[in-house]
Parts: sequence; C-alpha cells; structure tokens
Amino acid sequence: MLKKADLHIHTQFSDGTFSPQEVIQYASKIGLACIAICDHDVIDGLETAMQLGEQCGIEVIPGVELTAEKQGAEIHILGYYIDWRNQKFVGQLAQLCKQREKRIYDMVEKLKAHGVKLDVEEVFKLGGKGSIGRLHLARALSKKGFIAGVDEAFKKYIGNGKPCYVGKINLTPEEAIGRIISAGGIPVLAHPGVMGKDEFLPSYIKHGLMGLEVYHTDHPPALVRHYEALAGENGLLVTGGSDCHGLGKGRVLMGCVTVPYELVEKLKNARR
Repeated sequence: MLKKADLHIHTQFSDGTFSPQEVIQYASKIGLACIAICDHDVIDGLETAMQLGEQCGIEVIPGVELTAEKQGAEIHILGYYIDWRNQKFVGQLAQLCKQREKRIYDMVEKLKAHGVKLDVEEVFKLGGKGSIGRLHLARALSKKGFIAGVDEAFKKYIGNGKPCYVGKINLTPEEAIGRIISAGGIPVLAHPGVMGKDEFLPSYIKHGLMGLEVYHTDHPPALVRHYEALAGENGLLVTGGSDCHGLGKGRVLMGCVTVPYELVEKLKNARR
C-alpha cells in the first residue's frame, strides 16, 4: 500500500477548528502516513502535533504559511521543515500576528460602513489563542446570520478586491521566502491557482522559492496540469495538500488531496 501525505493542514491555532490532537486522530483514522501542519503565521500547534504524531506513527512535518502582499494581491508562502524554535523567526511571526489583529479591526469597520454591524469581539472569540484571520471573520458573519456561509463572506465582502477587504500586510512574498530560508525551511508557493499571479513567479524564484503547491482542493485538473508544467520548467519541487481547516470550511477536507510519499522524500532531500 502506497504511503500518502497531506502537506497542508491547519489547526485551531490559526483558522482551523481542530486541535492538534484532533488533527492527528483524524489523520490516523484515514490512514495518512505523513502530514504537514501549516498554520497561518504561527507555530504554536507544532510541538504537540509532532509529539502525538510520533506516538501514533504519523510523520508530522513542521511547517507554516506566511501571509504576504505584492501589488495589492495577497500571496501565501508555505515553509516546510522550518526551525520552529528559531527565536528570530518566532519574533517575526509575533509581529505578523499583531498585523492580523489590526486588519480584523479595519475590516469590521469597513463592514459597518456597508451596513453590517458586527462586534469585533465575536471574531476574536472564534480565534482563540492563535492567529486571527479572515476565515474567523467569515465564520462570525455566518454565525450572526449576515451571510449564508463562509464562501459568501469572501465573495461578497472580504475576498481580494471586495469592498471590505483590507490588505496592509507589511511583508512581501520575497521577504517571506527569505524568512523561511533563514529559519532553515523550504519555501513553497501556496495554492498558486487561487492567487492567480503567475507573473510574479520569476521574482519568487530569484529570491529562493523552491516549490509549488500543485495539488490543492481548489485546483481543478487543468490548473494541476498547468502548475505541474511550470514546476517542471523551473526545476521546482511539487507539493500538495487539502488545506484542511477542520470544519472551518463546512466539511473536513483532510485526505481529499494527497501526494505520494516520494514527494515528501524529495522535500527532505532538498533541505539545506
């Protein structure tokens, strides 16, 4: 039986609903051999997940998903095999989390201007102890009945280019790539088909990008083929994962997108 990996999973320390324990339990239940925890701008769930994974025979790759911005577009950079105890890196993540908090306040104010009056504390309650993000805001809007579901929040209000979207992310993708490399990690462009900014790819590669997340829940077959080709043309590693947020997106996506373990081995071999 071929070993399978899901290399993009979130916990409740960012905008997932599963604890690290629940992530490991579910991964074990569906027979995954390897997962990567890639919370947004935070690494707080890694230690517990790695310890429990070792006990359950599930390999857990320490990862992170950094939020960056370039020419008004939000770009996400995954970092695999990061040194998550690197104090400089941990401090940089703390700064990003503060920016995230400010961003939520700004989006709530914009929503009020569009007739959607939401108490910002409702968002932070959903965020718990981890990094706060747009999915928390979308869930709060849905909980209060302003929208039918989280997808509507992004399509109508807080998605890129929508009236209540707020950028102001003080980190470029190139800087995010540099931070991941400095922390000993492998930088990979997350869900490029969702970002829709292929023209930025040469700059990312110049600054050290090492891979593309080719396989993703939101990548239909045509996009998968497109990014397989781009990865091959540019000598980039190929990764993939479900981008599971527990029940944050309505259903558990873990295992819906997997990659063969040989791609994990290629990631390991690429470590500096």
